Amino acid sequence: MLANDYLGRMFPSLLLSPGLFYRWEIGIRFELGINYTPDLAYVNSPYLQGVYKRAITLFEELHSPNDSIFIVIDIYDDGHGYRNRKFLRRFIKEKSLLYQLRHETLPDVYSEESEEDSSKIFRFTLRCRPSDLKYTSMLKAICNQDMGIKPSLSHTVYFMNLSRNTIFHVYDDRGCDVLGASPDSLKGVYERFSDWILEYDRDEIDKVFIKGGQ
Repeated sequence: MLANDYLGRMFPSLLLSPGLFYRWEIGIRFELGINYTPDLAYVNSPYLQGVYKRAITLFEELHSPNDSIFIVIDIYDDGHGYRNRKFLRRFIKEKSLLYQLRHETLPDVYSEESEEDSSKIFRFTLRCRPSDLKYTSMLKAICNQDMGIKPSLSHTVYFMNLSRNTIFHVYDDRGCDVLGASPDSLKGVYERFSDWILEYDRDEIDKVFIKGGQ
């Protein structure tokens, strides 16, 4: 099964792009970073330690080591092209898996440039298991992207779990979006980590899961 086939079957009409929580009716937006101030942007600061802990905890709650997943990585390009796949090597335990990495080029439908511009998205997709990934390092690198801290990963990364029918996306140190094909697929994480839900969206999130649980 290809990633697009899976999306079309389990998340029909979903556009896989930033702002993921607002693109699907069943989801949760979690807050990762709490009480950020610029003086906390340093390696292993208490702020970042809290961010890492939440991101890793949520990932492990939603993924078992042997679940079947797609990792999808979008790289935004200005027309010069991007084919280098080495960016993923440091996060893969078994390098031979990279031979299965798929690539496609998509139009950047959210580009603010004119219709004549050549902005594209290079999408890389790999089917694997969480146990194949150095996911702790990867999540930390994603959280570091706006902190001026290395290692960092500024590409947009989605984890699609075929075993549980969920999508997991840490957008930066501020927060994390998770989607489910049904309320039941996220009910557990909703109940266990209710205190981490972003207050701005809490009312809408509660409606989905209170209704879904009845």
